[in-house]
Order: sequence, then structure tokens, then C-alpha cells
Amino acid sequence: MEPVVAVVVAAGSGVRLGGRTPKALRFVGGRPLVSASVAALAAGGADAAVVVLAEGLQDDFQQVLADATVPVRFVVGGATRQESVANGLAAIAADPELAGCRLVLVHDAARALVPPEVTARVIAAVRAGARGCVPVTAVVDTIREVDEGGSHVVDRSRLRAVQTPQGFDREVLVEAHARLRVTGEHVTDDAAAVEALGWPIVLVEGSREAFKITEPFDLAVAEALAGGR
Repeated sequence: MEPVVAVVVAAGSGVRLGGRTPKALRFVGGRPLVSASVAALAAGGADAAVVVLAEGLQDDFQQVLADATVPVRFVVGGATRQESVANGLAAIAADPELAGCRLVLVHDAARALVPPEVTARVIAAVRAGARGCVPVTAVVDTIREVDEGGSHVVDRSRLRAVQTPQGFDREVLVEAHARLRVTGEHVTDDAAAVEALGWPIVLVEGSREAFKITEPFDLAVAEALAGGR
């Protein structure tokens, strides 16, 4: 079976999280976020990872991922997350050992506690024929949409919160990013880029534990969850 390669986006500085250390190198449960993310993806079925990092940090990332259970490659990210993912895809294509992969995952390093079964569900959906797949969770809060006249409640039963890893047929995702470069459009996630090509996106069950660590409160919650594990 073709290898599953994960593009792990870890180039963000983490301004909202605070501190001088890049977010992906902050510790939770005794290990850096990027290390925990790669381990979680490997446990769910990823065979290799391409970590997208900020310029000048390759030595730091190589050190914390030296004991990774899957092969890890590194590539410098772009000015936006969208460009960083494109750089990760280019790194896969340029690597003789990875270029044969059909299935690619795109994951935010900040979602370090994603359970292995979530990754496994995403992989299974793409192997079953989905061109794009995302894990989602139901929205549990009441949501109000603000408009010129005030605000109104949105029917939350029809809403889903999107997580990562997102899984794709690699050729389709590469084509989607090529289109973005031509049109100049910016999307918030890779599923939107694939959807713009006309492909439907398959949804699978996500997990509340796969939340994105963005602010100090999130880091504290993640530390508590990691301790419980």
C-alpha cells in the first residue's frame, strides 16, 4: 500500500500564545507540540512526515524530532499557511522516497493531542475514494451571527467545527494549490481549496481533544489532558 505522508504545518510564531519560543516547540505533556503531533499522526497511520518550519529553526526541530517513529523531512514555510502547505507538497514531490505517495495528510502542529483513531478515520475515507476528507465536531455553543440590524441565532444543528488532519488525494490537492497560485485566492483550509475544484468533501468524526492550542488557556487545558493520558 502506498505510504501516507503528513504535511505538518509548524511555521507559526504563536504570538497569541505568548513567550519567546515558537509555538510548535512549546512543551505539553513533557514534549514539544510538533513532536507530539508527529507521534499522534504516526500512531494513526502516517508513514512519514514533512514538517514545515520557520527559517533558521531546522536544527531545533531536528533535535526534538530525532527520536520520531517515522521518517521526518523539513522544509521552510511561506508567508502564509497556504504557502507553507504548498511548500510541503513540493517537498514531497522532490523526495524520491516520498514522491510515490497518493494519500497526503495536512495537519496543524498546534493540534498536538489528536487521537490516533481520528487520523485513521481520515485515511480510511481517502483510501475508500474520497478526494478530500476532514474530521469535524458538532458545535455545542449557541451561535449568533452579527449583521447590520443587530444579530440573530444560527441553527447550530447544521454547523460543524473543522479540525485536522485533513486527508487528500495528493494529485487533487496539488492541483488545488496550483489553482490558488493562479487566481490569487486565499482559503482558510485545504478542504476549501479542493472543494473549489468541484470535489465534495467527506466528513468523519473528529474529537474534542484535537482542539487547536492558540492561547495560554489552551496550553493549560492541553497540559491537563496530557497528564490524564
